[in-house]
Formats: sequence, structure tokens, C-alpha cells
Amino acid sequence: MSTIFNPKLFTMLKDGISKEQIYSDVIAGTIVGIVALPLAIAFAVASGVSPEKGIITAVIAGIIISALGGSKVQIGGPTGAFIVIVFAIVEQYGIDGLLISTIMAGIILIFFGLFKLGNLLRYFPEPLIVGFTSGIALVIFSTQIKDALGLNIENVPSDFFEKWTAYFHHIHEVNLYALAITAATILITVYFKYINKKIPGSFVAIILLTLLVQIFDLPVTTIGTFFSSINSEITFAIPDFKLSDLVTYLVPALTIAILGGVESLLSAVVADGMIGGKHRSNTELIAQGIANITTPFFGGIPATGAIARTATNIKNGGRTPIAGIVHALVLLLIMLFFINYAKLIPMSILAGILIVVSFNMSEYRSFISILKGSPYDYIILLTTFILTVLVDLTFAIEVGIVLASLLFMHRMANIDGNKMIKSDNEDDIENYETLPKGISVYEIGGPVFFASAKQYAQQLQTIGIQSQVLIIRMRYVSFIDSTALHNFKETIKLLRESGISVLTSGTNDDVFKELKHHGVVALIGESNMHKTYQRAVAQARELLSKEA
Repeated sequence: MSTIFNPKLFTMLKDGISKEQIYSDVIAGTIVGIVALPLAIAFAVASGVSPEKGIITAVIAGIIISALGGSKVQIGGPTGAFIVIVFAIVEQYGIDGLLISTIMAGIILIFFGLFKLGNLLRYFPEPLIVGFTSGIALVIFSTQIKDALGLNIENVPSDFFEKWTAYFHHIHEVNLYALAITAATILITVYFKYINKKIPGSFVAIILLTLLVQIFDLPVTTIGTFFSSINSEITFAIPDFKLSDLVTYLVPALTIAILGGVESLLSAVVADGMIGGKHRSNTELIAQGIANITTPFFGGIPATGAIARTATNIKNGGRTPIAGIVHALVLLLIMLFFINYAKLIPMSILAGILIVVSFNMSEYRSFISILKGSPYDYIILLTTFILTVLVDLTFAIEVGIVLASLLFMHRMANIDGNKMIKSDNEDDIENYETLPKGISVYEIGGPVFFASAKQYAQQLQTIGIQSQVLIIRMRYVSFIDSTALHNFKETIKLLRESGISVLTSGTNDDVFKELKHHGVVALIGESNMHKTYQRAVAQARELLSKEA
């Protein structure tokens, strides 16, 4: 059990944490707490629940995920990805239905961890992840148009096309004050970092623009328009449910669990790349599960690892789970003493913040890159994206996984053996053992696709980090998909930043084109990519002698 559930905090406390690091974590946690405040409020209101529920989630889930999680730096709380799901569940099943679904999702996440399914989530291909993430971003953007323009629409349709039709029918009702506040929020949120990198632009926008609205009594809707009172207390309550109704909540619970699991592990992987660490995926899933079981009893909504807040934590010096706990405590203090002022915040400010969030979620660069790549990848991308926007996320993921599997089998069945490089001087290869110390060789033994991409990337990093020069032999690589390209590129970046020279040999023409298109060739340097292994070894020896 200890190998399955082994929180990073316990390990770090056992090994000891320096006073200097604790100080850095407290500073980082305080900054992340301020960053998280406007997001927690915005995510809650956009999800159809009162503002304090977002803060409660960030407080309770934030403490649990940091204290019991498998990552040193993960920041937990409500995220933009859940807005669409939570809103739909509240609309169909009510608040109690949401709370029950979240508790069930937590139980499912714990089982994912206990059965060591954390590593299986790496089998989600990059086009599928980018497809549903971009789809969610577009849906979030669509839901904010009413408040961004100050339109007077009592019931906004849930269907994507009907929603936009309603917006166009009411376009003559645009509130110019609301539009100006939205635009100002976006500009401050995006550009304030050039004035001060420590204080988040979204926080400044809320304080400054809310004051302007109150001082000049501008005619715009506020949070208080929809929520006359906001609770500043955290109280325990058991959701009202019947055992016979639990089956009804199984689908939404599974949706929350899958999305929460994928997003938290993606965030942990991104964090690993930033700090050069390695998270414990099954421990992380169990911690996410405990958090999602606990928060609903205090009125919270689904929580997961937040990529943007985790990155902010790292950039400000956070290196232990103490930072995540401090972030939650900062939010708790704000909630206890200042939550009543949240009623004054204009809805157009929250819309502006969420428009920026949706843009950052869109992964438009990855989306465009995949569209220009293999047809297998962009079929998965577009299918998942369209279904996420027009149907729902659960159906999109289900279809995406099945489609990815079928296309992969088709791709494997059509591999042309002649494309595998045989002119890599196989009959005249220098024995690996005779290579000088400082030169390592890693040979990829076949096609590189989403299921094997993470494993290859980890092995490359492990071997390469111990070397001065790493030669990657690719003579048997018949194709490489976009997931593998993404992981490969991030690994090469990490090795290069560590001062390690990377060379390749035996890449076939088709794979080389893919590497070039995705910027890997530019990263490695075309002069460092050789047709034969012998030329790569010769250059490796030359590089080693220069460093000596």
C-alpha cells in the first residue's frame, strides 16, 4: 500500500526542509492564493453556483491535494475545464446532484489510484487532449458573451448554435459600460505583468474596476444581482440523496473523475518538466479522490490540479507542498474577512477573466500544429473538438479513445518495412561498451506513438541526464505521432537546457519531415542528425574532446 499511496509531503518532511525553502514556499503560496481568488470566484459563478463555493473548494481541496498528493508543487482547486460539466449537472440534477456526483467521482479516483491506473492515463493521445481542451475553451468563451456584452437574456440556451443565435438576436441591447469593463479587464489581466510580475492582473482588474463601478454608480449587473447574500462560513452538511438514485449520477461522476484525473496528471507532468522532478501518479489520483469526497460536504465543487496556478507556484519559488497549503490558508483568510465584498464585483469583470482563461486553455498553437501534421492525428483532433462543442465532453472522450485505437491499428497494419533504415551500417557497428565515458546511446526499437511516448521520453531523460553527449538511434522508427513528438520535443529541451548535446542517427525521410515540421530538427540542429550511426559517433567523440 505504501508504494501506491506515498505523499510527497511526508517524504520531504522525513528528509528535512530548509528554513530558506519554507520561506520561499510561504511567499509563493501567498502569491498563488491571490492569483487563485478571482479564478475561484469566476469558476464558481460561471458553473452556476455561488462565489464562496469556489473559494471553499480551493481551500479544502487545496490543503488535501498538497498534503496528500504525489507532486511537490501541485496546486489544487476548481478549474475552468469543469465549468461546462458542473453547469450541466447543476442544471439537470441540482446542487445536491452535483455534490453526490462529485463524491462518487472522488471514490472512482481513489479506485483508479489503488488499481495503479495512473500510468494508463498516458495512453490518451495528444490530439484527443488538445481536442477536448480546445472544445471546452470555446464553450467557456461562448457562455461569457452575455455578461461580456451586458445582454439582457433571461435564459441563455444550452445548445451551442442556439446560444449564438440568441446573442445575435439581442445584439442591439449591448451595454457599452459592460463592454468597456470587459475590455479593460482583458487588457489589465493580460498586460499588467509588464508592470508587476508578482501581483496578478486579474486581481488588480477586480479591485480597480469594481471601485470604478461603485464610485460612478455604473449601470451593470454584479454578483449581488444574482446572489443577494454570500456565506462567509464553512459549514458541514450531508447532501440529500436516496441510494436508489445513485445509478443516475454514475455518468456525471465518471465524467468528473476522468477529466479530473487527466487534468491533474497533466499538470503534474508539466510541473515535473519545470522543476526536473517526478511525481507519483497513483498517489496523486488518491489525493484527488479524497479531496473530491471531502469538499462536497462543505458545499464545494469538483477540484483537480490547476496547471496555471501550479506554474505560478513554481515560478515564484515554491518547491514543496507547503506552498499549496499556504495558498489555501490565504484564501481562507480572505473568505472569512472579505467575502461579502464579492457581491460588488460586476459580472463583466468575471466574463473578461474567463475569456482570458478560455484563450489560454485553447492551446491554439498545438491545435494548428496538429492540423498541419498527420491525417490520423487531425481526424482525432477535429472529431473530439466538434463533439465536445456540439454534444458533450463525455461522448467526445469516449469516441476519441475508440477512434484513436482504430486509427492506430490501421496505421500499424500499413507500416512499410522498407521505410525502416537498414543503411545504418548495422554490420559495422562500434560496440557500445567501447565508447568513451560521457557518450550514451539510446535506440528506439519501433514506432513511437501515444502509448509508448511517455516511456521513451522518461528513458531518454534518465539516460541523457547522465551523459555529456546522447546519441538517439532511430533506424527502426517507422512513424512518430503528435503525442510522441510533443514529449520528444520537451525532453530534448530539458536535455539541452542541462548542457547535454543530442545527436540522432538513422531517421527515415517521413519521420524526419515530421520532426522538422514540429520544430524538433531546429531544436537538435540539422547538422547533428546523421544518416549513419558511425557519423554520429564521430561527431560525439569530437564534441567530447572539445569539452575536455
